[in-house]
Amino acid sequence: MAEPTPRRNEPRLRPAPLLFEPAEAASDPEHFFDLESIDDPRALLARATELTQAFRAATDRAVEYQAIAAAQLADPRRFDRLTPAAIAEQAEWTEDYAKKMVEFGQDLLRGKETSGPESLG
Repeated sequence: MAEPTPRRNEPRLRPAPLLFEPAEAASDPEHFFDLESIDDPRALLARATELTQAFRAATDRAVEYQAIAAAQLADPRRFDRLTPAAIAEQAEWTEDYAKKMVEFGQDLLRGKETSGPESLG
């Protein structure tokens, strides 16, 4: 996936808190899903692997929703449709990546199976 284009003189947004991690734990930079409290390396590997798989699945789903939203925003039937440049600016993507995401979203809306926006290039 392409890296978002950096913006100058704009504050960076904090990542969205994960719903299953308590807010007070998320504020502690040393705390990460209680992994630091696991002493057994086998248990640590198992739990960290579970989290990795969950984050990957969540990322894949979030990218699909981004693509669907991009396709809907670029829909020529909308009177307020956005250009790929405007979508790119809003999502902090490059314009080329926004175009691929619009195409990927259109495929998803049509029910077509694709492996993601990187497969469209």
